Amino acid sequence: MPELTDSTRSDTVVAADIVDFVKKTWPRLPVHPHEASKLTSGGHFVWVIPQVGYSLSTGLLGQVLGNVTFRRPGANLSAIISSLTYTQNQQALLTVTSTIWTPGNQWVLTGDWRLMHYPQATYGLGMFTTTDRVVSMDYAYLRFYQGVLRRVRPALYAGLSYQLDDHWNIRSWDDRHDRTRISGYEYGIEGRSVSSGIAMQLLYDNRPNAVNPSGGQMLNLVVRSNKQALGSDTDYSSMLIDARTYLHLRPGSPNILALWSYNALTLNGNPPFLDLPSTGWDATSNLGRGYIQGRYRGKKLLYAEAEYRFQVSRSGLLGGVVFANAQTVTQPLNQQFERIAPAGGVGLRIRMNKVTRANLCIDYAVGTDGSKGLFFNLGEVF
Repeated sequence: MPELTDSTRSDTVVAADIVDFVKKTWPRLPVHPHEASKLTSGGHFVWVIPQVGYSLSTGLLGQVLGNVTFRRPGANLSAIISSLTYTQNQQALLTVTSTIWTPGNQWVLTGDWRLMHYPQATYGLGMFTTTDRVVSMDYAYLRFYQGVLRRVRPALYAGLSYQLDDHWNIRSWDDRHDRTRISGYEYGIEGRSVSSGIAMQLLYDNRPNAVNPSGGQMLNLVVRSNKQALGSDTDYSSMLIDARTYLHLRPGSPNILALWSYNALTLNGNPPFLDLPSTGWDATSNLGRGYIQGRYRGKKLLYAEAEYRFQVSRSGLLGGVVFANAQTVTQPLNQQFERIAPAGGVGLRIRMNKVTRANLCIDYAVGTDGSKGLFFNLGEVF
């Protein structure tokens, strides 16, 4: 990754954010504007934001968001994002995700840690399931993913990570009885399931600011091998291909066309049910706006999304998006892709920090078969 220049850093600054709006509207309030010099001098931004929200899978929720953003010399923006959430459906979640760049972008450390009690509906495997036939699941969940990557070429990184998915107290039932199989699948439906493995990762990322990219590309390739010797229930392997690009259709315009391809593939073996690729179970829980989390699940998942991001106010305080996506998973019997589920929608962006370009995202999306809902996010969806 080449060292960032001053001109590159200036691209992460826009004219106004929510703090400037509050300061201008209520000048006597003791708030201090965000200044770019704080990052360039080695400082950091810390936010703690309580909020009330809603999602299809949680109902109403209360949440406390925490965010720490900083920049080491000659490095990309590093971010640590945490949340503590309790929902209308009696779900409790503690999450911490991190991307930390060392000086000069020589190393990047990635983390995804979650502790959850998460009762949730599931709809079975494949693309021909319906929301009329629901299987309820209740479980506790620990996720611990931690990776270390070393720069091998400009913008290209390679490394390893340890990845653990531990579900316990799993219970599955419908309106008739407890279930030991779902769509004929028997792995990880009750009791406990563990996936534990080492992943090899190759990352290309030339985006100076991953919080809200203004250009560049990212390609993340992860091959994971789960082994009983590491505590996994079964031996199986998987591959993730996550590709993103950000285009300016008109030179000099702040508007961006963002494209995302996400493909999660089981290469061999039988993952536990809750570790199969599924709608909304990517690292940021953003895959498949327009559908409830877990709506589609299978051994292999293909996903594509396009989003056009544009400014509404000249200051950059308000923005908007229009987006469309499509997803498909394999059928449980023949492991073929036989149907595609499209979705689309519109969204509002409120600039929370003009230096890091972090937005509060509020989206409304519509899928097929009457699926629709509001989706909230701190930071761009991808």
